Amino acid sequence: MPRATNNPASRARRKKIMLAARGFFGARSKVYTVAKNALEKGWQYAFRDRKFKKRVYRRLWIARINAATRAQGMNYSTFIHGLTEKGIGLNRKALADLALNHPATFKAVLDTVKGKG
Repeated sequence: MPRATNNPASRARRKKIMLAARGFFGARSKVYTVAKNALEKGWQYAFRDRKFKKRVYRRLWIARINAATRAQGMNYSTFIHGLTEKGIGLNRKALADLALNHPATFKAVLDTVKGKG
């Protein structure tokens, strides 16, 4: 019986890797084994950084909220504590958007927390 190598499937597998590695520098886009290693490493970074991106955005939102609250004479932790005490269910993403794009609305929320509203 002749030896079967399943050439179409293995060629398709290699071609898929080489197409994904287009744009890589040097041997990373030309040599199959190097391209495969570079892609696998890239996929590891992508997996890790999909999680890390959430942490980065949360830090950004907190920094924006803190800057906006300090401009009104309060700090971040007091503001967040006041929100939970008043039962205001706005998350940090929404609060950061208000602070950046709708300062009057953010000031109204802050005044509610202070007890003036």
